[in-house]
Formats: sequence, structure tokens, C-alpha cells
Amino acid sequence: METYAALLIPALLAVVLIRALILPIRLGLKIAAYSACGFACLWLLNLTAPFTGVSLPVNAVTVLVAGFLGLPGIGVMALLAVL
Repeated sequence: METYAALLIPALLAVVLIRALILPIRLGLKIAAYSACGFACLWLLNLTAPFTGVSLPVNAVTVLVAGFLGLPGIGVMALLAVL
């Protein structure tokens, strides 16, 4: 019975450690994916700027807002740019 406990405790600690290390990586990948989508949306919006007159700068703040808030975020930023 003692050998099972001697093997179980390090195995559980290894699982907890691996899960603790994977969580920040997963969060970073999610932020990167949202940022890529936000960048693509802002790029498409800026392609239509000669026709619409609305263009937004592509920087870290606008990309993250566009990525996390999606089309409503882009709409609010565009309204703020026009005003």
C-alpha cells in the first residue's frame, strides 16, 4: 500500500504542475487568436476607407478592442473616429 502512495503523490504533483504551466500558454494563444481576428477586421475596414471615409489606426489597443469586442467594438471605434 505504501508503494502506491509513493507513486501516486508525485504523479498527482506532476499533473498539477503541468496544468498550472499550460494555463498561461492557453491564455496567450487565445489572446493571439483574438488579436489576429481583430487585425484582419481592421485591415478590411481600412481597405474600404477610400469609399467610406472611415479608417482606424492599427495599433495594439485597437487590435485588442476589435478582437475582444468584435464588430460592436469596431463600430464604436468607427463612430468615435467619425465624431
